[in-house]
Amino acid sequence: MKFLATLFCIVLALIGLGLIGGGAWLLRLGGSPYYAAVGLAYLVAALLLWRRKTRGALIVLLVAVFTLPWALWESGLNFWALFARLMSPIALAGFALLFAPSLSPTANRKLFYGGALVTALIFATGFGLSFVPHGIIQPSADITAYKTAKGDNSPSDWTSYGRTTAGDRYSPFDQINRGNVSKLDLAWTYRTGKGDGADQNTPLQIGDTVYTCTPTDVIAALDADTGKPRWTFDPKATAPYWQRCRGLGYYKMPMEAQSADGLCNERLVQTTIDARLLAIDSKTGAPCKDFGDNGTVQLSQGMGEVKTGYYFQTSAPLIARNLIVVGGWVTDNQEVGEPSGVIRAFNVVTGELEWAWDLGNPEITKLPPEGQTYTRATPNMWTTAAFDDKLGLIYAPLGNTTPDYYGVNRPAFADQYNATLVALDVTTGREKWKFQTVHHDIWDYDLPAQPVLVDLPDGNGVTVPALLQTTKRGQLFLLDRRTGTPLAEVQEKPVPQQGGVPEEKLSPTQPYSVGMPTIGAERVTEQTAWGLTIFDQLACRIAFRKMRYDGDFTPIGTQYAIQQPGNLGGLNWGSVSVDLPNNRVFMNDIRVPSLFALIPREEYVDFALTTTAHGPSAPQRGTPYAMATEMWTSRLRVPCTQPPFGTVTAVDLKTRKIAWQVPAGTAEELGPFKIKTKLPMPMGLPSYAGTSATAGGVVFFAGFQDYYIRAYDAENGTELWKYPLPVGSSATPMTYVSPKTGKQYVLISVGGAPYSKDVGDYVLAFSLKNRD
Repeated sequence: MKFLATLFCIVLALIGLGLIGGGAWLLRLGGSPYYAAVGLAYLVAALLLWRRKTRGALIVLLVAVFTLPWALWESGLNFWALFARLMSPIALAGFALLFAPSLSPTANRKLFYGGALVTALIFATGFGLSFVPHGIIQPSADITAYKTAKGDNSPSDWTSYGRTTAGDRYSPFDQINRGNVSKLDLAWTYRTGKGDGADQNTPLQIGDTVYTCTPTDVIAALDADTGKPRWTFDPKATAPYWQRCRGLGYYKMPMEAQSADGLCNERLVQTTIDARLLAIDSKTGAPCKDFGDNGTVQLSQGMGEVKTGYYFQTSAPLIARNLIVVGGWVTDNQEVGEPSGVIRAFNVVTGELEWAWDLGNPEITKLPPEGQTYTRATPNMWTTAAFDDKLGLIYAPLGNTTPDYYGVNRPAFADQYNATLVALDVTTGREKWKFQTVHHDIWDYDLPAQPVLVDLPDGNGVTVPALLQTTKRGQLFLLDRRTGTPLAEVQEKPVPQQGGVPEEKLSPTQPYSVGMPTIGAERVTEQTAWGLTIFDQLACRIAFRKMRYDGDFTPIGTQYAIQQPGNLGGLNWGSVSVDLPNNRVFMNDIRVPSLFALIPREEYVDFALTTTAHGPSAPQRGTPYAMATEMWTSRLRVPCTQPPFGTVTAVDLKTRKIAWQVPAGTAEELGPFKIKTKLPMPMGLPSYAGTSATAGGVVFFAGFQDYYIRAYDAENGTELWKYPLPVGSSATPMTYVSPKTGKQYVLISVGGAPYSKDVGDYVLAFSLKNRD
């Protein structure tokens, strides 16, 4: 024991010296004096203990005692903020009291050991509370009462990426409901064969067949009740990186147009990671010969030069009437003048180009004139559009003219359309209205998600056709989908103007949807800088003080700045689901700020196209600066802001308030230095993909960092069921009722959690146990 006590003195002294040095640095930057003062106290305590004076242990105890009011003053009753501040001092106090009698024979052993036991119990209590969810928002009295809908368990198909072209991800089934969802069990498993990229596919279900696609665009038709493959189709698609297939399209020919042989009367539509558009017979997997060139249309037509990996499709195509509507993914931040973001509509039967919307040159309505191309460097739609058949409008969420982080030499049309939702006429492709969510976007705040179409009562007996567009900023824009007019108030607010490069012309204001809640976009402060230990708390605070941060829309410059929300979100590509009878919307978010900076051209080493498009650096060729970006984490690779790092949230569209909010999963598969702790602390982690809602009052979600699919009570967010997955998932669940057996299944693609090295190739289906 004496050896351990001596070792403790040395460790305590080193901790003190580290805190003195780091604390002094923080003080010089204008930060909190706490760490320097505590470091000095620990150093004095270590010296006293070394000299066999038990007063040293009492000093360590006093540090823990006086840390409590400081922690409460800084962070109130926020559990995770208190956990980070109090646990280290409590642990050190316990060790000091335990070892003090070994260093001083005259010490009152009973008193010191009793004190050590008390601190151990306090520490154990705090640690135990870390396994209890915190920060939960429950429905308040002013939230619209939840009413259980009457379900319809007649088989109906999941025909679009968002189940319907409205993007609502709502299923009318209640065979699986809040009362029995806990009885869900694995029904069948299909293995796709591992490929590159992340499996983000939401399968389609048509009749008794489920259709999946892999990150390399291999399609499989599966029996809906057994998961056994009926056919597979491999388009032999390749891309240097960013392999994705988020979904397929489906089209059924009108009866009068169907062929006698039945071939391609029902067809799947696929866009590929090498920029092809394919039509495939849904019954056999054979290419539709009447479509394009033996089933294929080259999406590179009219685009001009397309370097390898600079343009292709990752998201599901939209089928609107007899049209296939596609945009395209353009690799970010490589150079100016990258391929066009043109949106095109192709005939679903013949593959003929019906119209093109080139926002840089609206005179181009189909293919460009001979010798010309679609306008290069236009904002693109890399996600999936939504469609209102009654209004005849397609709703296209646009990204940015790349490079994302330098806007000085962008063409004039960029500032009119960056981060803008555009409504296009389905028959002509002409613009009907537009609504911009960010002015002069230099933060990569492109619109990443399919908008959702909902019909809302206006309180006067009239139903208003509405549209909800989520954003990486955590802003929710609720618009009249006929006109683009805000239904919830939007205000232009002043934003920071200093700190960027001098030649950049920033917008003085930005739009804020003040009539709707904002999800996960709280302002960062030194007090909210977070870390698991006292040292990474200190390091994150120093980093905060060293970097620029003036709140929302802090301009990017040559000094590193904090971007909150980061360029991953907020709310990303998974979009939302809607409980339609209750007008309640469910979403998941990411709460990890980004760091970003511009790098003067002469200081940047150009590695060409060797990494993914989201960092850690990119050349931005054709501008005076390259750029660098990363998530803001400590040396332990833990985010520098306090939990939750992600939530699942329900928003009541009637009252336009948060109905409930819960942390998004646990840290079970995570830990410092990427070492898995296996500790299921419900901290709420960043999440990808989206939610799926049912008439049974259940919300399904699987895009967690831990490896589970979960079911939540749509009324209050209570976790009703979870099932361990072989690896994590980055896909949105879907559900269907088999026309053969009448069983309801919940299905999820399982290929790996975001940023996880654990990957898989699973499609898993769940159904109720012991159901006849």
